[in-house]
Amino acid sequence: MRRLVTALILLVAAGVTAVPAEARAEAVRGWTILSGSDAGADAVIAAARPYRINHLQLSHQIVHDLREVREPAKQAQVNRLTEAAHDAGIAEVAVWDHSLYDLSHYPEEFRTGPGGTIDLDDPAFWEWFKQDYREMLDLVPDIDSVVLTFIETGARVERQHSARLATAEQKLAYLVDQVAEVIVGERGLGLYLRTFGYFPEEMERTIGAITLVRNPYVKVMAKATPHDFFLTHPNDATITRIGRPVLVEYDAAGEYNGQGKIANAWPEEHVKRLRHYQTLPNVIGYVARTDRYDDSRIIGTPTEINLYALARAAEDPRVSVETIYREFTARTYGPRAAHAVASALSKSYEIVTSVLYSLGTNTANHSRLDYEPYCSSYHRSVSGKWIDPPVTYVRHGVNRRLHFWIDVVNHLSPAACKADPTLAREAQYVLDRGWVTPGDQMTPAYLRYVLTEKDHGVRLADSALREVVRARKDLSPEHFQQLKAYFERTVLTARLQRAVAAAYFGYRIYVRDEEQRSPRMRRLIWDGLDDAQRIAEQIRTYPVPAASGEWDWVRDAAEAAKYHERISQGWDRYGGVAVPRP
Repeated sequence: MRRLVTALILLVAAGVTAVPAEARAEAVRGWTILSGSDAGADAVIAAARPYRINHLQLSHQIVHDLREVREPAKQAQVNRLTEAAHDAGIAEVAVWDHSLYDLSHYPEEFRTGPGGTIDLDDPAFWEWFKQDYREMLDLVPDIDSVVLTFIETGARVERQHSARLATAEQKLAYLVDQVAEVIVGERGLGLYLRTFGYFPEEMERTIGAITLVRNPYVKVMAKATPHDFFLTHPNDATITRIGRPVLVEYDAAGEYNGQGKIANAWPEEHVKRLRHYQTLPNVIGYVARTDRYDDSRIIGTPTEINLYALARAAEDPRVSVETIYREFTARTYGPRAAHAVASALSKSYEIVTSVLYSLGTNTANHSRLDYEPYCSSYHRSVSGKWIDPPVTYVRHGVNRRLHFWIDVVNHLSPAACKADPTLAREAQYVLDRGWVTPGDQMTPAYLRYVLTEKDHGVRLADSALREVVRARKDLSPEHFQQLKAYFERTVLTARLQRAVAAAYFGYRIYVRDEEQRSPRMRRLIWDGLDDAQRIAEQIRTYPVPAASGEWDWVRDAAEAAKYHERISQGWDRYGGVAVPRP
């Protein structure tokens, strides 16, 4: 990979602008390791060859900012994993970086702009900056590429001083070119720019900055969905407008969707998106996340089917989703059990979009039980920001066409989240058009919709578990125990979410409308609280808890207890109103 980049640079210097056939033909098939676990990373690398992985990213807990390689332990880990990946036949190893770092990283002599900002017009700053990169790269001499986040960083470059660079886009592009001068120009390494934006206008600025980058060999990495990895988000429409090679990133580990701890198999989701991006001439391949921190890697779990689906669909444009399910389950669990396991796994998408989502919007905080106070579910993460018109059709027994803002957010959002400055900053038009109105608008009708959907998720989870149990005789003891635990955690999660949703949304109606304080409403709320308490105890004592990671599955039991206390004893933010047991 490094030799190829160097060759491209030499061609540019010679005035040759045609891209070599080698650069065009080599599709990227990548994985990303987020966890700092050495054993986990080794397991991922060991599994890469059958998937023909030729690109590996080391990120997050391994190296989030390139400056972390100055720590001896980080440096040693990156170098060891880079060598292991190369030995496993992975040609390109990339590390993550964010730039600019926080202001304290840069000498005070360069912070001479207004308010102690960096003077971007000072050539001495940029020479110091580039030397800093040279020294960091010297510590990890065998890496092949850097994946750079240049927006949403510590000392955001667009907030620094310049009389010469007039716009945020110009500042961002100039920063990239300075980084590229060292990484691409001097070292012959690859450089990928990560796109990111919380709302469409922010994405426009990012795309505008990329357009201004002068180095012709800087590439781009964009998520398969705008903003973040939500199942209800559309494809990223900005990719078609990027005049550079684009690597598309997929989240096979389900950051917002269960993190591989519950039913998280959705070949349909990944293949459908991959098929779209395969039609775009600037897309050069895919890279998929393989974990969500600590020991949450999906290699060796049922969720590995997501990695198999991407690899299989990338190599064969005609392969069907049904074939992917059949092949993966047969090779993993044996041909006799394949049909039952495939049927159980295939319910994952509908389970999760009924359980961790509510009427089309994700209502789980990075998969965690958190209807309130987590406000992102009701503004930042709403798929309607990226869909025009912002309308969805919710099935799951609800079977209604709903407007993301007028119907879903306006009714599900607690009043405090509607007043959160983030909504005004990222979607002011929603307020201007009266799509979201002040105060709590939760109603009995929307409570019924939510509970209908949650009940649907519970039924599907129960059904999937039954299929696994019926296949016991055809599974090895190890595989049966793994699958049984996988779907039992799914059932417990679905039931807990349903119970807390009944209590929480019912409580909001109870508080707001005195006419709704009937014995029936109190019974619904307390049935939810009692169910949640019982299920929480089952989760706390469950003998096969999920592996460690960002979402601590067992902690959802403690989260449920918070709702019990708030509602039974009176929640401060709701005037301390308590619901007496009927």
